[in-house]
Amino acid sequence: MKIKSKLLLISFLLFQAILFAQNNTTISGTVLDSQGQPLPGANVVLKGTTTGTQTDFDGNYSLDNVPGNGILVFSYIGYLTQELPINNRTSLDVTLQEDTQALDEVVVVGYGTQKKADLTGSIVTVNSEQIEKTPAANPVQSLQGRVAGVQIVSPGSPGASPTVRVRGLGTYSDATNLLYVVDGMFYSNIDFLNPNDIKSMNVLKDASSSAIYGVRAANGVIIIETKSGAKNRKPQIEYNGYTGVQRAQNVLKMANAEQFVTMAVESGSTADVQFVLNAMQRYGRSRINPNVPDVNTDWYDEIIRDGIIQNHSLSVTGGTDNVSYSLGTNYFSQEGLLDMKNEYERFNVRSKIDVDVLDNVKVGVNTVFSNATQYTPENSAWFKAYFAVPILPVFDELNTDATPIQYANAQALGYRGTQNPFPDMEYNNNRLKIRKLLTNIYLQTELIKDKLTFKTAYNLDYSALEERYVNLPYNMGFGDERISSINRRQNNYFNQIWDNILTYNDTFDQDHNVTVMAGASYRDEAANQFQATGSDIVGIDYETSWYLDFADPLSFNNNVGENNRRIYGQSYFGRLSYNFKDRYLLYGTFRADRSSKFTQDQWGYFPSVGAGWVISQEPFMKNVGFFDFLKLRAAWGRLGNDNVPASAGANTISNTTVDLGDTPVTGITATSTFTDLTWEVVEELDFGINIRAFDNRLSLEADYYIRDTENAIMPVYIPIANVTVSRNSGVIRNSGVELALNWNNDISDDFSYTVGANFTTVKNETLELEDTRGYIDSGSAEFRQRTIVGEPLYAFYGYETTGVYQNQAQIDADPVAQSAIANGQDIEPGYLIYRDANGDGAITDEDRTVLGSFLPKFTYGGNIGINYKDFGFSMNFYGQSGNKILNRKRGEIIFTNDTNIDADLAKNRWHGEGTSNSYPSSAGLRDSWNQKLSNFWVEDGDFFRIQNIQLAYTLRGAKLKGVNIPDFKFTLTAERPLTLFSYNGFNPEVSDGVDRQTYPVPAIYTIGVNVKL
Repeated sequence: MKIKSKLLLISFLLFQAILFAQNNTTISGTVLDSQGQPLPGANVVLKGTTTGTQTDFDGNYSLDNVPGNGILVFSYIGYLTQELPINNRTSLDVTLQEDTQALDEVVVVGYGTQKKADLTGSIVTVNSEQIEKTPAANPVQSLQGRVAGVQIVSPGSPGASPTVRVRGLGTYSDATNLLYVVDGMFYSNIDFLNPNDIKSMNVLKDASSSAIYGVRAANGVIIIETKSGAKNRKPQIEYNGYTGVQRAQNVLKMANAEQFVTMAVESGSTADVQFVLNAMQRYGRSRINPNVPDVNTDWYDEIIRDGIIQNHSLSVTGGTDNVSYSLGTNYFSQEGLLDMKNEYERFNVRSKIDVDVLDNVKVGVNTVFSNATQYTPENSAWFKAYFAVPILPVFDELNTDATPIQYANAQALGYRGTQNPFPDMEYNNNRLKIRKLLTNIYLQTELIKDKLTFKTAYNLDYSALEERYVNLPYNMGFGDERISSINRRQNNYFNQIWDNILTYNDTFDQDHNVTVMAGASYRDEAANQFQATGSDIVGIDYETSWYLDFADPLSFNNNVGENNRRIYGQSYFGRLSYNFKDRYLLYGTFRADRSSKFTQDQWGYFPSVGAGWVISQEPFMKNVGFFDFLKLRAAWGRLGNDNVPASAGANTISNTTVDLGDTPVTGITATSTFTDLTWEVVEELDFGINIRAFDNRLSLEADYYIRDTENAIMPVYIPIANVTVSRNSGVIRNSGVELALNWNNDISDDFSYTVGANFTTVKNETLELEDTRGYIDSGSAEFRQRTIVGEPLYAFYGYETTGVYQNQAQIDADPVAQSAIANGQDIEPGYLIYRDANGDGAITDEDRTVLGSFLPKFTYGGNIGINYKDFGFSMNFYGQSGNKILNRKRGEIIFTNDTNIDADLAKNRWHGEGTSNSYPSSAGLRDSWNQKLSNFWVEDGDFFRIQNIQLAYTLRGAKLKGVNIPDFKFTLTAERPLTLFSYNGFNPEVSDGVDRQTYPVPAIYTIGVNVKL
């Protein structure tokens, strides 16, 4: 019986083994990332066992003798682990999704990296995917609306760089450029950089984060890390490109011929009516309205065109056991909206190579060569197009004196000036050739394995800018003739930095984590400019003659100049970062900078400290399921700004005549206003909170900051000498709140979405001024801007209007109007009513007040992203509020009355009682009473914009006649397709708030493709 039982048991086990063997199989496949690229070294394990393998260089794997009903577990560092059932398949490919939380753990900071969870300052990271969505020459444009606390003012002209402000405006001078740190090298502009070459951009917003860069960091720091290759990876070839069209949006409507003639008649100007009659006689009468000339030119429509934009990048990345490399080339071109030689073209070549020469020694070379050509616009064309009367055609066959093209001349009708913008576009050629060679070479060695590292790096930036401005000859008739001239400038920049950095990392008793960094840096900046101007060019019709050799030699007198500057800097810096149990964080930096620019106080010292408390790591938070991460942080820091002249003012001797008794006596007076300048110093206090909740689906980051610029360099009026010099004489404050909120959720393997928003408030305020008058004036006398204690920098300063006089009875009853009439001022119905601020019954200079600032009080942005299988959709929006724009192009009617006006004025003008209570009459616009700078000319700059919309589709795993073809990603992108605003201009983005001839910012529509081999 026992024998039978044993035989039965053995038979059962053999049967099970046979069944098991029959269900076992060999399975193979490929592991890819979200971009369809293979992941070498990914782990593939049979769940519940130790059976497994790793993918090869191509991301391929193969496992033998696995059960058909088993489960495979796929994992890779920085990616979410994925489990998939085998289901008796023999082939199984998988795409791993990036673990956002894991990738965000380490960010690039000054001279090193740090865990994001350990940060005590305010740092925001923008990754390559977000950067590449923006079709632009300058990659910093991609930050618009994406980062709280960062204001980007878009340019419209091809190749122009945007204005970037981090946490407001902290300096009165022109030294407002940010510091860009690209792979360790310092730049004030990154117009040479291809956006497709960028891995990430880290924005250091607070002084604590930026203080390690000391004297260069006063206006903010953006650290850029470019893409690198990977060891043990086969060469990967990638093409990324797009092409599209740019189109002017919100084109300003000007008064048409009928509106213009109506206003000319209403103005009461006999001369203007005669000009209209002259146009009828010269060009005929309109068949629709015989009281209007048979010309109705829309000048903006004439000078604006659509422009083509395109970008093509080709790169190769890969690596061997001890070498990683990334090589690439890029071509970018952009046509301007102004219908002339107005375009930008750039060609880049880039290489980045890292080599492990020994087990503990690594060297690398990163080189970029950029060759760009920019044809800048003749911006006066925008100004003339605004003022050109619509009853003037572009061409005039009767203007026989006009050569070489018979352009129309408004002087033929009696107007002052030609008004026609086309000669400015046709007869000017402005070319810039920009060549840059940028190199970074480093050597890094581990002195103590995994603990002590030394790195030395040499950075070189050589730039050559060749400028050529050619004025071609023409004759517009009526005595308006120009001879040819040429201005050439050669600018050479040679900047070099040598850094030496020692970094120590260690952990004690598993709870104490310490990083200590010490370094020294030396910089040498040199610049040289040579320029000369000549006129009357021989053979001007040929570009081969556009050189100074062909100019009249006598025209060079006093038109040749050369200048040179050289600055040396020396720095010592250090950082200490301490972490106890990932719970209590301490951070401190110190930098000492020396600059040869200052003659007396050459050294500046810039410390910072920060502290953080990760509350979510406390034992009492273990049972709180709401928070995945909660951190409170506070930081303080000081940093400097030496991007200022070394001194200002001079010794002066003046002739003076005074009366002694009844006899005039002439003598001399000597004054000395020479002043040594020193560092502007920014001191900032920042309080912040970071939250992640609901299984890391929700993230929130909030900051409150106070940012003071001490020793701000400002102009100071010296009454005795009657001169103005620059001195360290002011204090400027920027303060506000920043909030960034994001939600992401994976509904299923096929569907996920993200939603985010950010909000920023900025209060700009002048705290101290040295000027004895209590204010500093800027702008022109007619369009005054004034800096006053308690108000923003460069505030618009003028009168407030309260309405428009509707009838004579209202004028008779107004003491202010009667006072003006008594002083010889004519006041009529249709004139503006001004607020008598001091109540003295008259409108005087004392009634002027602050009318607002071009700096927005708050900005906001947001994003929506949806992914479904191989489809992706994203949308970003951006807006700002609380800023003002001086509509100076409209206001310059004070200088000349015989020009056109915009349609808004024509439609809404006062032309009878009750027709308008905010716009003056046609006659009123021409009277000095209504031409005072007031809130009539200063308008709201609020706007809301859909910043970017992109639809993407990825074609994966396709075959052509049985052969695998590469994965393709196709994109349709609309950049700035819709902007909503009330300002009477092309767009509300005006960097200094004064709109005189602002280049329109286009909407851009592109189609793109990405393919990887």
